[in-house]
This record gives sequence, structure tokens and C-alpha cells, in this order.
Amino acid sequence: MLPLAFVDIETTGSNFDRDQITEVAVVTLINGEIQYYETLINPNSYLPVYIQTLTGITPEMLHDKPVFADIAPELHEQLSQKIFIAHNARFDYGFLKSAFHQVGLEFRPKVVCTVKLSRLLFPSEKKHNLDSIIKRCGLINASRHRAMGDALTLLQFWQHCERKFGTQRVIEAAQSILGRPSLPPHIDAQLINSIPDSPGVYIFYGENNECLYIGKSKTIKTRVLSHFQSATTNRKEAKLSMQIRHIDWIETSGELGALLLESDLIKKRLPLLNIRLRKTSTLFAWQLNKTSSGYLSPNLISKNDLAPGFQDNLYGLFKSKREATNSLKDLAEKNSLCDAILGLESVKAGQPCFAYQLKRCAGDCVGKGNQNSHNLKLTTALQHLKISKWPYENPVAIKEGDVCHVFDKWCYLGSARTDEEIHDLLNTGTAQFDQDIYKIVRRCLVSTGGLKLFQLRPRVESSC
Repeated sequence: MLPLAFVDIETTGSNFDRDQITEVAVVTLINGEIQYYETLINPNSYLPVYIQTLTGITPEMLHDKPVFADIAPELHEQLSQKIFIAHNARFDYGFLKSAFHQVGLEFRPKVVCTVKLSRLLFPSEKKHNLDSIIKRCGLINASRHRAMGDALTLLQFWQHCERKFGTQRVIEAAQSILGRPSLPPHIDAQLINSIPDSPGVYIFYGENNECLYIGKSKTIKTRVLSHFQSATTNRKEAKLSMQIRHIDWIETSGELGALLLESDLIKKRLPLLNIRLRKTSTLFAWQLNKTSSGYLSPNLISKNDLAPGFQDNLYGLFKSKREATNSLKDLAEKNSLCDAILGLESVKAGQPCFAYQLKRCAGDCVGKGNQNSHNLKLTTALQHLKISKWPYENPVAIKEGDVCHVFDKWCYLGSARTDEEIHDLLNTGTAQFDQDIYKIVRRCLVSTGGLKLFQLRPRVESSC
């Protein structure tokens, strides 16, 4: 086994993208011999009062100390070719990896978290924070929340475990941690083992049962583990892993069911880290109308006037007027369309638009263009945004396993397992048009992936 480096750091805060390291200590155990390294570090940033109170480190103690770049080569040497051991190791490892990266040094040690080591060796104990371990094992810490004091405590804990269980058992436990995917410190491996590797949705919770993130996968367990494996190299995944306190999941009949459930749960629970699939109160689309001069002109219509599935000349969808206008401007520029004809610029009759002066418009605004040519370029440019008309006369059911997902006019009415439940959905199921559901269903209709689709009788009323 490689030499062991027991590591602790102090910082200006908990975010390794924003905050800085103020102190680092490394206690190395090599063939029974102990070596010590510690230094204060000038963070060149504000040191919060609560951090000063917690650690006893003050700005006066740091102002004449080296910055991290100055001590980075020496510290990197101290940690190289050693097993990195820390309590809640993602925190210390995340900060050091980020700091080394900023000075051009790669840092990828083998990591053992003493929280996980404590859980493995003391499975009957409920608490595994450092204060609980100190009390349980009778350890001595003369300077709690200082880097060297806490690093020495980790060494004492290792030595206590060797005396209690034998060196070989402790080494085997450490190697077991090294040989499996790195889990968040608050997540028990038994919970991970109970997650099915089947289609469904998984939910990450933080402190106070706050919903952090909702995801979906054809193989839930594999996808959940991939988050934690990526946490060693991806900052976003590392920050997520550090916040996770609990994981829940819901199995579905297949991938389509997982997509539908994910969209629904994100809109209802508003997880902190999900941006995509959130419910929007506004929705816009372009509708082409022919003017008296024969030119097609886009007219922006809002959610209240949208009837997707019925209207055959809608293009979008957009979450704001600004997004819709910018999209049209971009298409006009790329396809040499006239801003005046499109209503993007107000000009007097017969006057050129600004694009014409830039030689980007064929002159439709001043009567020099070709009406048919402009209309064709516009419809061609918008084609990839066209909202498909509902291709069926009636609602449809898509059968996935033993579940039928029921849709009408791109609206998702719900899922059912029996004819009775389908009948209830057709008579009482209500839904509003949702952009994300539209995309999911449209993709599914293009390629059903072997799923069976069948039309149902007409609904008594449709509220879509």
C-alpha cells in the first residue's frame, strides 16, 4: 500500500469555485515514520467573521503569508505518490484539486474518506462526523478546526482502528473504499445497492429534505453512480455530491414513462439544480399570414391564442417575446430576408430597410425583390421550427410494458393499466399544452422504438 497522507485544510468558505484555502496540513505515515507539513496561506480575499470565530485564524495572521501559487509545488510534492486521507474528503480534495488546477498542476490522488472508513468499520454507530469519532474513540484534539489539529486526529483515528481491528483489516477496508465508486459521505452503500438498474426517475435531496436535482435514465442505478464517478473530475458534479443527503427513485415501465415523469416532477417540485423542463407561464410562436401585397408576414401569438395540434402554420415555440424576436432576426440575417417585410423594422412605404443598405436584403422593401422567392426563403428558414399538426383524428395510447400513455393534441392525459383507467382519462383527463411534452411525444411518434400505438375513441371534451 502507498504511504498515507492525512490531510486537512481551512478555507474562507465552502465553495471551491469562489472561496480560497487559508491553511493546509499534511501528516504523512511512511513505514511507521511520521512526517509533518503545515502552512498558513494568504487567500487575498475577505475572511468572514464566522470563519475567524470557528478557526481562530485572523486576517492579521495571513497578510504576510505566501499565496497558494508560492507553496503549490512543495505541497504537490508532499501529496504525490500517497493515498490522500481526509474527513469528508470531497471537500478537501475538491479545494486542492481546484487550487492546483489554477496554477497548472494536475492533482488526481487515490482518496480515502474517513467518514466512509468509520461507517465501514463501525456499522452500528449512527454518527460519523469528526466530533463524534473523537468522543467515541477517546482521541485528543488540542486545536479543533485548525488544519494540523484535525489532520493529527485523522492519524489517531487510523491508529485506533489498527489497534482495535488489526492493520490488515484497516488496510482491507481502505482498499475496499478505493476499489468502488466514490459515494457522497452522507450516502450509505446499502442505499445505492438497493437502487434498481431499470428505467425510472431518481431524486437527490439535500439538507432539510430540499429537492436538489431530478433526473431520468433507462438504468437508474448506473446513472446515479455516474454522477458520483464524475465528481472526481467535474466541478458541477462534485458540488452536487457534497450536498446530497438522501436519494429516492421511482421505477417506470420504460424510457418514455421516465421522460414523462421527469418532466412532471421537475415542474411540480422545482429542484434547485434543474433549469431545463421547468414550467413556463408564457409561450409564443410565429404564425405566417399573407399580406395584401402577397408577402408572408410572421405574426407573434401568445399562449392564450395557441392551439397546437389544430393550427397548421405555427413556428416556435419560445418562452418569451425577446427569444422569439431574436430567433427571427437571426434567421433574417442568415437567409437575406427583408426586416421590413418581416415586421422587424418599421419603415415608410418605399423606403429601404437597414439590411438593404448593408446589401443583406434583396430589396423587397423597395419593390426590387421577388415576392415568391422571399416567401420560399422564409418558409424554408422556418421549417425546422414548424410545430407539427396532430397527425391523428382521435387521442392515442402508446403501450410501454403493462402501461398505456395517453395523449391528445400533443397533451399528455396520463398513464393507465386497464381499459377502465383509459376510459376515465378520456372523459376526465385534463392537460394544458406543454412544450417539453410536445417534444417528447413528437420524438416518440417519429421513432416508437418498438412500442405499440393505437388510436382511441374521441374524447367527450378536450381541454387542450
